[in-house]
Amino acid sequence: MHPSNKKSSFQSQSSAEKIVDAFMAFVLCLLVVATLYPFIYSLFASLSDGALLTRHRGLLFHPLGFSLDAYDKVFKNPMIISGYKNTLLYLVAGTAINMLLTCLGAYVLSRKSFKPRNAIMLFIIFTMFFNGGLIPTFLIVKNIGLYNNFFAMVLPNAISTMNLIILRTSMQEIPDSLEEAARIDGANDFTILFQVIIPVSQAVLAVMVLFYAVGHWNSWFNAMIYLRQRAKFPIQLILREVLLSNSTDSMTTGLPTEGSAVIGEGIKHSTMIVATVPVLIIYPMLQKYFVKGVMIGSIKG
Repeated sequence: MHPSNKKSSFQSQSSAEKIVDAFMAFVLCLLVVATLYPFIYSLFASLSDGALLTRHRGLLFHPLGFSLDAYDKVFKNPMIISGYKNTLLYLVAGTAINMLLTCLGAYVLSRKSFKPRNAIMLFIIFTMFFNGGLIPTFLIVKNIGLYNNFFAMVLPNAISTMNLIILRTSMQEIPDSLEEAARIDGANDFTILFQVIIPVSQAVLAVMVLFYAVGHWNSWFNAMIYLRQRAKFPIQLILREVLLSNSTDSMTTGLPTEGSAVIGEGIKHSTMIVATVPVLIIYPMLQKYFVKGVMIGSIKG
């Protein structure tokens, strides 16, 4: 082929690639806007003057006036503070239990010397597609004494099957020579797990922590089913009550009735922001481990 033809073909291919790249960038920008705008809308609404916000219809691209009254009422509501404390307690304790059990299970199921591992994995994978249902699960939780109990928020979902599979796959990729060297030095399985396997699996473990922590932070359904005392409610269940409530009188003590209607919409949006911001702050700290950890623990075809 003549050199000029090669050059023309290369230029044409390069132009086509640029068009495709530009189109993909445009689509991704649309997805980013569609994803971020609901949060931005809630942020602007939470900072807006209640009277102006109540009369506004349509999209919102800036705060209407400026007022922090909604945030003031949110943080004065004792249920918000209680919900935050409960959520942090469930998150820390629940994530610790999740990681301990997931690490133990993944380690056992990744050992080649453990012969029943494949059969057990089939039973575990089965639970990804079929479960006993809500009512049997509720009856089990109630009959074993977990109803309206702290452990009802951390034990029923103590292990995620997908996370277990990812971590097991990651541990299988660790060279056998590390385990063999540790056994020669007299190490037992717990020593190998906590001093050999876990230190070289930090990236995928960071991803597991992120998955479990976000799951606990966003959890409200288990609390709605298993908890009855409002003092034990997590922040997300409090948020649900605020969003579904037809009256905001309980959160606007001291305001006249007409004032309650004006500030109510701002309270809903400010409560959503308060419940969302902590995750948005923590996530970037673990983001560098996210892609690496998922790729390390990805399932081979």
